[in-house]
Amino acid sequence: MRTHHCTDLSAANIGEDVELTGWAHRRRDHGGVIFIDLRDHTGMVQVVYDPDARESFAVADRVRNEFVLRATGRVRRRPEGMVNPDLATGEIEVLGTSLEVLNVSETLPFQLDEYSRAGEDVRLRYRYLDLRRPAMQERLRLRARTASHVRRYLEGQDYVEIETPTLTRATPEGARDYLVPSRIHAGGFYALPQSPQVFKQLLMASGFDRYYQIARCYRDEDLRADRQPEFTQIDIEAAFVDESDVMRLTEGMLKSLFLEVMDVTLPDFPVLTWSEAMRRFGSDRPDLRNPLELVDVADLMSDVRFNVFRAPATDPKGRVVALRAPGAGVLPRRALDDYVAFVGTLGAKGLAYIKVNDRAAGIEGLQSPIIKFLEARTIERVLERVGAENGDIVFFGADHSDVVNLSMAAFRLKLGTDLDIVEDRWAPLWVTEWPMFEQNEAGALTPAHHPFTMPACSIAEMRDNPADAFAKAYDVVLNGVEVGGGSIRIHDHAMQRQVFAALNVEDERFGHLLDALRFGCPPHGGIALGLDRLVMVMVGTEAIRDVLAFPKTQSAACPLTAAPAPVDANQLRDLHLRIRGQGS
Repeated sequence: MRTHHCTDLSAANIGEDVELTGWAHRRRDHGGVIFIDLRDHTGMVQVVYDPDARESFAVADRVRNEFVLRATGRVRRRPEGMVNPDLATGEIEVLGTSLEVLNVSETLPFQLDEYSRAGEDVRLRYRYLDLRRPAMQERLRLRARTASHVRRYLEGQDYVEIETPTLTRATPEGARDYLVPSRIHAGGFYALPQSPQVFKQLLMASGFDRYYQIARCYRDEDLRADRQPEFTQIDIEAAFVDESDVMRLTEGMLKSLFLEVMDVTLPDFPVLTWSEAMRRFGSDRPDLRNPLELVDVADLMSDVRFNVFRAPATDPKGRVVALRAPGAGVLPRRALDDYVAFVGTLGAKGLAYIKVNDRAAGIEGLQSPIIKFLEARTIERVLERVGAENGDIVFFGADHSDVVNLSMAAFRLKLGTDLDIVEDRWAPLWVTEWPMFEQNEAGALTPAHHPFTMPACSIAEMRDNPADAFAKAYDVVLNGVEVGGGSIRIHDHAMQRQVFAALNVEDERFGHLLDALRFGCPPHGGIALGLDRLVMVMVGTEAIRDVLAFPKTQSAACPLTAAPAPVDANQLRDLHLRIRGQGS
């Protein structure tokens, strides 16, 4: 039906007769001449109809936005002064000789060139229209190129793509499972996989030295802008590797990907231990483009009479930090009040600060509501430690370490943006040597990654002091976003049982894995990168929904299909289910 795509045309095609198909992006009537911006998946070209071609002109006169068209005409150079440098085909236009309406369109619920005025609920309800936007088209094409490059890169490293089951057994991997009832096995349930973790470890036990999969995964968890209930991950596993092997492969893959797909040369990835990342940035996924850092000052505050500082400074679980904001002295008082409110939303009880007007003048050169509670020598030691200069503000966070880390890490990001000091560059890094476990509110241990991660300790140490164990784990972070995480896995049967014991997980739930570890399972490890989240960072958006064709909302609903939805009684009966309150 067509000889060219819209953006195939250029000055080289002048004088050629062409046939084009697409949508009427915009129709304009200028003094009896009708201009149609014809759009297909490659872009747009201007097609012109004048009254001399009566039949096609009459058809063009009836065209409205988003009509589906087939246009025939001759390529010509645009008149002098009419070149559009913002359009790929801006040097030329097509003088239309015929026009066929392949389908009409009703008035759209929102204009594609003014999409931002429509709420997200409307855009997701009519997602197929939202996807016509050039920005969405390009994002999904970049996503496809990313997946294609990953496959080629890994296969070039002798990795074999193997699909693993999506109907499996429920396992504790940190989030709730989506359950699928079985019709044949009354009362039995499958679970959709949170990841292919156990199966890829079984593949290592099977002798497949290198495995990968672009895998669909499911987690029934509270959603955020960078999460979806169903998502895609780049899943990689290899036998006879250590941490450096997996990190080197991943770094090489990402550098190759960015160079080919985005023409970007990523720098080498620095390595921070988890402890160092938390100490300097309060976050396990720090954005290194922001030069602001947290500085511990608890040792300087343990004897002050200001209990807001002294109490956490003397509490083993407390933390007191200072954050130097260069040049922030120009901020108005209203901004400082807004910052206090901001950290308050994250659990902080306040945000103390000292404004440095004239460092050489001592106390007289400082401005702060807390100066009266601190000795001059203590203040001077703090300012010296953080390197404060005239015109700076030094902010303080003091509380339980979890509260300080959460609030000050977020405040650091906000402050860096407000002060316009975030560097315009790509900043990847590795975060390594993670704690093996976290403690929930009840004091029970939960995996920091998952229960199959190899501890960096002996079986005896795991038995006696599991809460103190660290893991052979590593996360890859890009511009403050964790895009992947992995670890060396447990390949020893006794160690895996000891980790299960620390977590109060019954061996029976993973009998198939424990059996495999008994029969000569090799050392192995791997990583999983979130394809959705990686592409989100690559295109510069803050929501995964912007890089998915048909995403869910933050309530895990699909406005397009109205899912989830009730099912009829016959289906429930076949599955041996009954909804409470609806009878048998």
